[in-house]
Parts: sequence; C-alpha cells; structure tokens
Amino acid sequence: MISIPDPAQLELLFLIFLRISAMFIMIPLFGERTVPVRVKAGLSIILTLIIFPLIPASSLPAISENTLVLFMKIAGEVMIGLLIGLIGRFIFVGIQLCGQIIGFQMGFAIANIVDPVTSTQVSIIAELYYLIAILLFLTFDMHQVFIAAIVESFSIIPPYGFRMKGEIAQALVVYSSNLFLVAVKIGAPVIAALTLLNVSLAIIARTVPQINIFIVGFPLQIMTGLLFIGLGSAMFTVGIDKLFNQMAGQIMTMLRLVP
Repeated sequence: MISIPDPAQLELLFLIFLRISAMFIMIPLFGERTVPVRVKAGLSIILTLIIFPLIPASSLPAISENTLVLFMKIAGEVMIGLLIGLIGRFIFVGIQLCGQIIGFQMGFAIANIVDPVTSTQVSIIAELYYLIAILLFLTFDMHQVFIAAIVESFSIIPPYGFRMKGEIAQALVVYSSNLFLVAVKIGAPVIAALTLLNVSLAIIARTVPQINIFIVGFPLQIMTGLLFIGLGSAMFTVGIDKLFNQMAGQIMTMLRLVP
C-alpha cells in the first residue's frame, strides 16, 4: 500500500531546495553560466536530500493562508541562499577589478576578451586573476564553507524566518564597497610598480624629448607588469587565502543579522 507523504515534510523539502538552489545560482564557480543548469539542479537536489533528515518538519511554523504573505515567505528562503552566495561573489568581483586596473596600466585595455561567465569584455589580466582565484577556491576547499553555511543557516534562520532589516542592507553596502579595497590590496605591488614606471616615463619624456616615449613605453609597461605579477604571485596567494578566511566570517555575520 502506497503511503501518502506528509504535507509538512514535502513543504520542508521544497523550502530546503529553494534555499540551496538559490545559493548555487550565486556562489563562485558553481553559479557561472558555463556550468550547465542540470549540474546545478543535480547538486541542489543531492544536497537537499542530505540536509532534509537533519531538520525536523515540526520546525515549520504555521503559515498564513494569504497568497501574498506565502509568496513573500518563500521569496525570503530564496533571499537567504542569495545572501550566502553574494558574499563570495563580492570577493571575486574585487579580484577581477584588480586585474582590470593592472591590465589598463599595462596597456591591455585595447586587447580585451569576452568573459564567458559575464558575457562582457574584460582585461586579459582580469581573466587570468579570476581563473587563478577559482583554482585557489578549490585548492583551499572553500566550496565546503558554503555547504557548511547553508547547513548552519537552518539552525540560525528557521524556515519562513527571513526578516528584511536595515542592518542587512547596511552590511551589503559595506561588503560591496570592500571590493575596491580588495582590488587595491591584492594588486598593490603591481599597481605601485606600474605607477612609478609611468611617472618615470613622463619625466623622461619631458627631459629627453628626442625619445619616442610611446614606442619605448608600451614594451616596458608590459614587461614590468608581467615581471611583478610573477614576483608577487606568492603574495597574491596569501592575500586570497586571507580574503577567503574573512569570507567565512562575513557569511556567518550576515546570517545572524537575518532573524
């Protein structure tokens, strides 16, 4: 005899799937356009089935029969997953911004490529930094941080427990503004070296006008940029590691602001 599933359990299963799938849409690597939708859906379903037994169906509060209220409660579950993934997305945007600044200083602004992730033109250096950051993301097992965060979110924020507050918007503004700080910190050695080179070339152009500074400057900028990118690779790795460690704390701070 086929047993009828408990409606409360089906409702809980649906809410867990919504929160997890929203996270997979936003987090780095798994949320990119190049990752097939079937892969994202499959990972969401697998993780949902793993987390489902850990959360009792009795934790579901009584929900209003008002359709609008029900829709807003469901949208809140999606927002929780998006907030978790958005923190990691801010860091990767900062890394790409760092590459954009360096590429512009090296003279690669006219040699942009199409980023398959965002379908926009980005600097070659920005794409290089992004790919390195993705490899470090997997090397440091940072995907496990997001899985742990989504599991922990159900103990911090019960189903239908999302509350939009001013503190959440304020935290998002702070974290999004930090991406400029991230870009400067990571690219500081290369940016400083290229800035000093440009100042030196400007002085030479004023003192020795016979030198065609454009012919001499472009190869020097590219060579100096690549040289300092290579010399600063160890610092880049350490900086990315620190950012990833901060990201884990930022995710938990954001979750504690919600209920």
